[in-house]
Amino acid sequence: MDRLAAAERALRHAAPHALLDSLRAVLLRCYSASDATLMVADYGVTSLRPVDAPADHSLPVHMGPAGRAFGSQLPYVEPAEGASELTAHLPVSVRGDRIGVLTVRLPRERFGATVLDELAEIAGILGHEIVVAERDTDLYLQARRSERLTLAAEMQWQLLPGRSCSRPEYELGGQLEPAYAVHGDTFDWSTSAEHLSLTVINGMGEGIEASLLTSLAVSALRNARRAGLGLAEQAYLADQAIYGQYRGLTHVSALLLRFDLATGRTRVIDAGSPRVWLLRQGVAEYVELEGQLPLGMFEETVYTAQEFTTLPGDRLFFVSDGVYDASSPGGERYGEKALARAIMNTRLLPPAQVPRAILSELAGHRGGPLPEDDAMVVCLDWHGRTADV
Repeated sequence: MDRLAAAERALRHAAPHALLDSLRAVLLRCYSASDATLMVADYGVTSLRPVDAPADHSLPVHMGPAGRAFGSQLPYVEPAEGASELTAHLPVSVRGDRIGVLTVRLPRERFGATVLDELAEIAGILGHEIVVAERDTDLYLQARRSERLTLAAEMQWQLLPGRSCSRPEYELGGQLEPAYAVHGDTFDWSTSAEHLSLTVINGMGEGIEASLLTSLAVSALRNARRAGLGLAEQAYLADQAIYGQYRGLTHVSALLLRFDLATGRTRVIDAGSPRVWLLRQGVAEYVELEGQLPLGMFEETVYTAQEFTTLPGDRLFFVSDGVYDASSPGGERYGEKALARAIMNTRLLPPAQVPRAILSELAGHRGGPLPEDDAMVVCLDWHGRTADV
């Protein structure tokens, strides 16, 4: 059995909480590795936290060798002139969703380009197994916490499909703040052979009530989407579900989008306050859409999708009112100029890093931590489909 197959078999048969221990045994046997550690990114994407070591061993997410591997999503080997061992840091990701970093220490004489490629692939296999294992153990979710989540935030994070994803046609990333106390904002996506569906939601209220409302909205939209219904029908059925539960006393602002992967043809329903910004050929501008009623405001609301075309090289931003309505200590709104500047300042970052960077700029504008009101940013890079995809 070759080394990759041995690692994959060990991880596949390991107990959910024992993935790292099983992997260590394989790395020792097949690569003479003296140690292997796993660190996962916390909910705020500010630190890398060890899975099986004290929390005070955490590291800043974009500093040091491990942070370098996490940020670049490429293996990084620490320079070690004359040392008998080398330390390799491997990004642990699943389809573009950044989980953390696997660090492996092994003898210099056992190291080489082939070994590094194999270790990088093993880190990817580990990521897939972590996603599966999270159904059966809290270990990896607990490790992600630098502080306690509120109950509402617990519900919201469990509702998300992930924080980022990528395919040849697109890359996207999103972030919610305050990460440990978010309640009403969320996003959802689903991809098929021909389409990407993306939903951005800003729910009314605070705490558990807002989280319950958002959960109902997302579940209703997923139910309609999975039944094969179109965008307008999805909005209509979600609207009815929310109105039926709350009788118009509360509602959900939402953007529903459906991208054709082959053509970039995009259908959208603007049902509330989340806004769209477009960065095209170096110019950032707010996208005016035909505003329609929020979901659940009135009974029997009819929704109509409008269309535009997303071009290769476009970068789209989706932001909640917690971003553009945020105020400085002097009462100055963050507003369009500041947001356009933040969009330009982050243009060289990959989509998975952009939301965190913009929210950090927002915190700087406020002169301190983000407010109790939710703030959400989703960034989508559109590559389009080439003939060989």
